[in-house]
Amino acid sequence: MCEPGKESFSYGVIVLAAGSSRRMGRPKLLLPWGDTTVLGHLIGTWRSLLGGQIAVVCARDAHAIEEELDRLHFPVENRIFNPDPDRGMFSSIQRAAAWGGWKGELTHWMIALGDQPHLRAATLQALLDFGAANRDRICQPSRQGRPRHPVLLPKSVFDALRDHPAADLRQFLESHADRLAVFESDDAGLDFDMDTPSDYERALRFCFNRGG
Repeated sequence: MCEPGKESFSYGVIVLAAGSSRRMGRPKLLLPWGDTTVLGHLIGTWRSLLGGQIAVVCARDAHAIEEELDRLHFPVENRIFNPDPDRGMFSSIQRAAAWGGWKGELTHWMIALGDQPHLRAATLQALLDFGAANRDRICQPSRQGRPRHPVLLPKSVFDALRDHPAADLRQFLESHADRLAVFESDDAGLDFDMDTPSDYERALRFCFNRGG
């Protein structure tokens, strides 16, 4: 919903789940998180934040991830398969940008890392509010002056992703630096990702010691 006279704001979410989790030693998105898994938590969070469409990018042969998506009753039609995930995260992002299954009414896309279940929902909502107020800009939270993930892209920038020659997302964002808008956040969870077993333990302590 939007106020009369204002352009609508409807966003899609790209949950990146095609990584190999080599440093973790097991699929990080299948790790326990509360009463579900990391993947289940991420999908539930974005649903609670009223994402207009949520899609999960996974490797073509990621049977365990697919089984978890089945358990979560996540729609098959919202699964995007990356046939070559070893090319890195940006290949999954470009795969999502080229995907033909997005709803036509979406105006923005959230690129959500699979290893940030510890971010506060309030932080994500603040990013959405900031994006709604800066609709033509690439929006990111900032922590101690440094832009962090997730990243919210307007349609014009998202459409440019699919064939862009950048080597990674950072290079792509740098090529659109004039479109970047950031807001400073006090969420210390932005300071780290969940790549190793010790990171996982840290994320659990960080999230559940503060009450969720």
